[in-house]
Amino acid sequence: MNSALTENQRLLALREQHIPRGIATAHPVVAARADGAELWDVDGKRYLDFVGGIGVLNVGHNHPRVVEAVRRQVGEISHASFQVVAYEAYIQVAARLNTMIGGDEHYKSVLFTSGAEAVENAIKIARGHTNRPAVISFRGGFHGRTLLGVTLTGMSQPYKQNFGPFPAEIYHATYPNAYRGISSEDALAELDALFATDVAPDRVAAIIIEPVQGDGGFLAAPKAFLQALRQRCTEHGIVLILDEIQAGFGRTGTMFGFQHADIKPDLVTVAKSLAGGMPLSAVVGRAEIMDAPTPGGLGGTYGGNAVACAAALAVMDLFEEQDLLAQGEQLAAQLREGLLNLQKRHPCIGDVRGLGFMQAIEIVAPDQQQSPDAALAQKIIDEARNAGLLVIKCGVYRNVVRFLAPLITTQAQVAEALQMLDKALTAVSA
Repeated sequence: MNSALTENQRLLALREQHIPRGIATAHPVVAARADGAELWDVDGKRYLDFVGGIGVLNVGHNHPRVVEAVRRQVGEISHASFQVVAYEAYIQVAARLNTMIGGDEHYKSVLFTSGAEAVENAIKIARGHTNRPAVISFRGGFHGRTLLGVTLTGMSQPYKQNFGPFPAEIYHATYPNAYRGISSEDALAELDALFATDVAPDRVAAIIIEPVQGDGGFLAAPKAFLQALRQRCTEHGIVLILDEIQAGFGRTGTMFGFQHADIKPDLVTVAKSLAGGMPLSAVVGRAEIMDAPTPGGLGGTYGGNAVACAAALAVMDLFEEQDLLAQGEQLAAQLREGLLNLQKRHPCIGDVRGLGFMQAIEIVAPDQQQSPDAALAQKIIDEARNAGLLVIKCGVYRNVVRFLAPLITTQAQVAEALQMLDKALTAVSA
């Protein structure tokens, strides 16, 4: 091996040799350690991490409370499988999720490992409850990389490729997008047309929607749209599933994104920031719906792993004790103001949008249509990394730059990140 290689280069060469190309890595960086909103690579370079493990680290990297909870749990019981013997941490996580989402109503929770696993099981539960086959999701939505997950996902590339045939009875509706001229009324009219032409509502088990599309470009569903979906689902006996995997746990300014719309979902999927970096997900829902599958119909060897549950309890404690929602809202206001100021000086930023600390900029070409410019977005991401800021892209056309910094990021770090982004935008326009 060439001794002139950096440690990053050496390890990335090994990565290319041993790991298939199908799993993409957004940045040519090998991490060595991280703390809060900062990350250092194996060559010692420091980065501001505004990706947070793709929205996983709302309490930051290696929060001491999470680290201590994990260490303590590993010393007691690391894994037993809840399908073999019960353990208290699983029960506590379920009980707290039920209260957080269900309030005074009777809700139940089942725990899994990944977001896609939660989505798959939410569909199983909805079909088991309704005895109906069809599911409606939305164009631009993202619900995982499993075969059912990519079928529900409303983007063709890179997720669907040549992986079909895909599961049947999945239909896609239009999601509102004010920037591109799609109103809630337009989207609802198309949904009603879908009921009239493609699948009758009495054949639909569930409608699944993200309150803010994550990978689809940080588009927030208007309050009136979510309320109209709630009304239609109630009218037709359809299970309303809110996918809160990315928007949940304080990312949007409320604990869950659906709370902005003053609605109560039937089922909610959570993952990502639930356990502060440990793999844990859940389906939370109305007890009568959750109890539809008979014993043995739900499960998974690692689902609700004891160590991940301990981490989740620590995360929940942090939200209760440290007012992370208010802190996130302060940071959100600072970030949004900074992005709007950058938009005034950099015309390639066609739109600044988001909800709470879930903000993004859409990068467009200098034409009348403000056409999506994916190549320029990638250049901005690369230049931001060179300046010391890690961000990633999203959007159906991959032309949106998203910001998922931890809620414990400091105001000084947000200001520094905006300076780094300004440097990147200036570099690509030079």
